[in-house]
Amino acid sequence: MEKSWLPRRKVMKCIDVNALHDQWLHAKENGGSCTIIDVRGVQEYAQGHLPSATLIVLHTVPMRSDEFPSSGEAVYVVCRSGMRSSQAIEFLEQNYGHQNLVNVTGGVKAWMEAGYPVEQAL
Repeated sequence: MEKSWLPRRKVMKCIDVNALHDQWLHAKENGGSCTIIDVRGVQEYAQGHLPSATLIVLHTVPMRSDEFPSSGEAVYVVCRSGMRSSQAIEFLEQNYGHQNLVNVTGGVKAWMEAGYPVEQAL
C-alpha cells in the first residue's frame, strides 16, 4: 500500500448546542464554570450571546491568543454557525498547540433556535 504524501489532519473536537447546554447548566448548578469564547463581531455579540461568553473577535485571535486557556478544562469556542470558531481553533491548535478547544457546531444560531438563554450587551 502506498503512503499518502498529504499530512494527516487532526480531527477537531466538536459539541452540539444541546450537549453544551447540559455542560453549562451542570456547571451553573454546581457553582462551577463553563468557559465559552465567542469569536463573532462586536455588534453580533451585543445582539445576543451565550451566558458568560467572553468576546474575542476572530481577527483579534492572533493578538489575544494568550486569553485562550491552553490546558485543563474544555474551552468552548462559538460563532454564529460554527465556521469562524473552527478557524480560530485551527489557528490556535496549529500555532500554539492548544488541545482543549471545542467547536460549538451550529453556533449561537442553533443555541437560540433551541430556546436556550442568551444575554445582550447593554
